[in-house]
Amino acid sequence: MILALGLVSAVQTGVIGGFAWQYLSQSLDEQIGQRALMVAKTIAAMPTVISGIEQRDTDQLQQLSLKLAETNEALFIVIGDANNIRLAHPNPERIGHSMADDDGDKGEIALLDGRAYVNKAHGSLGESMRGKAPVFDASGRDIIGLVSVGYSLNQVRATINRYKQVLVAGMALMLLCSVAAAIIIAGRFKKAIFGLEPEQIARLFEELDATLQSVREGIIAVNRDGQITTVNRTAIETLGLAPDTPLIGREINDVVPESGLMPVLESGEPQFDQEVWMNERHMIVNRLPVKQDGELIGVVSSFRLRDELDQVSRQLTRIQQYADTLRSQTHEYSNKLHTIAGLIQLGAQDEALALIGSEVSDHQALIQLLLEAVPDPLLAGCLLGKYNRAREMGLQLIIDPDSRMTELPDRLPRDQLVSVVGNLIDNALEATRQSRPDSGQVHLSMTDLGHDLIFEVEDQGPGVPNEQRERIFEKGVTTKNDTNHGLGLHLVRSFVARWGGSITLEVLQTGSRFTLYLPKRPEGDVYR
Repeated sequence: MILALGLVSAVQTGVIGGFAWQYLSQSLDEQIGQRALMVAKTIAAMPTVISGIEQRDTDQLQQLSLKLAETNEALFIVIGDANNIRLAHPNPERIGHSMADDDGDKGEIALLDGRAYVNKAHGSLGESMRGKAPVFDASGRDIIGLVSVGYSLNQVRATINRYKQVLVAGMALMLLCSVAAAIIIAGRFKKAIFGLEPEQIARLFEELDATLQSVREGIIAVNRDGQITTVNRTAIETLGLAPDTPLIGREINDVVPESGLMPVLESGEPQFDQEVWMNERHMIVNRLPVKQDGELIGVVSSFRLRDELDQVSRQLTRIQQYADTLRSQTHEYSNKLHTIAGLIQLGAQDEALALIGSEVSDHQALIQLLLEAVPDPLLAGCLLGKYNRAREMGLQLIIDPDSRMTELPDRLPRDQLVSVVGNLIDNALEATRQSRPDSGQVHLSMTDLGHDLIFEVEDQGPGVPNEQRERIFEKGVTTKNDTNHGLGLHLVRSFVARWGGSITLEVLQTGSRFTLYLPKRPEGDVYR
């Protein structure tokens, strides 16, 4: 940058200096020529000169010309008659000879046309700038002679050389100032870019861009005016935008109105792990203000789909559910096997066979019901697991034999449906165990008739206190006494609202009933 700015300054200074030099030379030439012309006209109008030419008084004219030349600092003053013959000359030997001997100029313009003029010529006294004027008689009608005044161009060059020194000094000072300014500008610019050279900036930009594009989270940055300055491919994909959508320079509110970046831009407070809906998608968002020298210059936001975290969480939950189911089944069948073994040892074979038949009959009936009424394997597996879980707890999960759930929409996420139904059944089992730990029942009814999917879960628990009925679906609100509860119903309501459904709570004399409604064809593309 220093070399570039210095070179530009040198070229500019050279061009300006050359222009000034040329203009100065031409200006001085014109000034000297005008001065010579003015002196020539003045002398041509002097009565002494007019009478001297008329009388051809060469001595008088010679003395006068030398005196005037000295007074006006002229190189020479030559006076001639109407025939262009010298009557006065600095060199007396040239008196009486033609004035055209020096430069071939016969003075025809002045003698024939009566006009004064300026010319540059090389004569016997050297190169000079000459002004020539005609001399008229006393009446002013007839041309009787000619006056030629010359100034040496050496004088002009000497004057130019004096100005040249000043001009060169000024040019050098301009160049030094330009170089100093270039150094200062380059220093401030380098400080602003953290001491990096242009090649380093380009390489760092490419590395950062590659890093940005490789991040699996969506990233969007905006400046202080709320305009998008940075966005990666993951952000475009996560927001469901077209890959060729131009985003740089657009207002963030025009692209993602629910981004929440503008409040952070105003407050300057960071936000971490916020659950929000953006472009109809459930996401986990972090928003971090960007400051430079203590001044807020923008906000960077990273986000990812909440479903990705839910998927991992649900996989772990299902594994835990499978383990719990196997454990409960092992525990239950171990007890029954011990009972059967005791009956056989006591010789009560009929009772043992009846117990075995009852067990097989119950499971066969449940499995047959699930195969016919719930063809979806994930939902059926969840209900079978909850059934075994209830038996382990000493309770009964009774599924209405008239239940039917065969028209699940293809776009309805099965894992989320299972999470919602499973949470409702778990809450019902826990509530029932509080009131009837040994003989409680939880009833489940399902139907897909009409335009909605309807699930009813009824427990025999203590019910929901009046002061909690309006807040039971809020995060952290629970009827249990221990901690780490109050999330299940909050997640249920969040999922139901997401799919455009609803959930109601009805408090009974012997418990509570939760009814879940999910539309088969919700308004808008809510399953996208």
